[in-house]
Amino acid sequence: MAMAPDRRSAGAAFWRFSLAFYALPGVAAALIALQDRDGCDINLILFGLWLGITGRGRLDGGRLAAAEGAIADLRGEVVVPLRRLRRRLADAQPSDIRRLRAAIGRLELAAERAFQRRLAACAGPADPAAAAAERCAAALANLLLCLGPVAAAGSEAALLRRALSGFAATAHDPPSLGGGATSPQRRTVPVSRSKRSRARPRV
Repeated sequence: MAMAPDRRSAGAAFWRFSLAFYALPGVAAALIALQDRDGCDINLILFGLWLGITGRGRLDGGRLAAAEGAIADLRGEVVVPLRRLRRRLADAQPSDIRRLRAAIGRLELAAERAFQRRLAACAGPADPAAAAAERCAAALANLLLCLGPVAAAGSEAALLRRALSGFAATAHDPPSLGGGATSPQRRTVPVSRSKRSRARPRV
């Protein structure tokens, strides 16, 4: 089924936010640590932050469960297996293996975008009238819910809170987050430097 135009737009806005936020100093390393050590889902964390910062409100247990349900099959059957395979090939030297790894990376990137489109389809409309402080508070609450009490008490969570505060203060257009002068592009792995503006990192 084709995605409705407003849902396509939300998916693109969520992707742009993810590119911008992930590129902030220390954010990539913090998110990867939370994923690998604590089992957190990076896309769900970014989704919660995006919901709050764009005036789409706060997550609760039911809303978070619905988002997790929307992506469960894609995460378990596609994204995680592709990530594991790419990582196993990370140190391979032969050129044929490197080409295979690059192909897996491209497939993983496509899966990540599908993952985010599913999440964006769970989001409500943005509220452009929401005050900046209200949006930031909602994003922080969503972050803590996605992390859970143990991870929320760690140093990575503290770094993400600081990054969120700085991002909210400098974002030119929070409801749409199309990327302004203060929104750097995210680091990509292993996409080449010339393609960084279009690609989300595989982590």
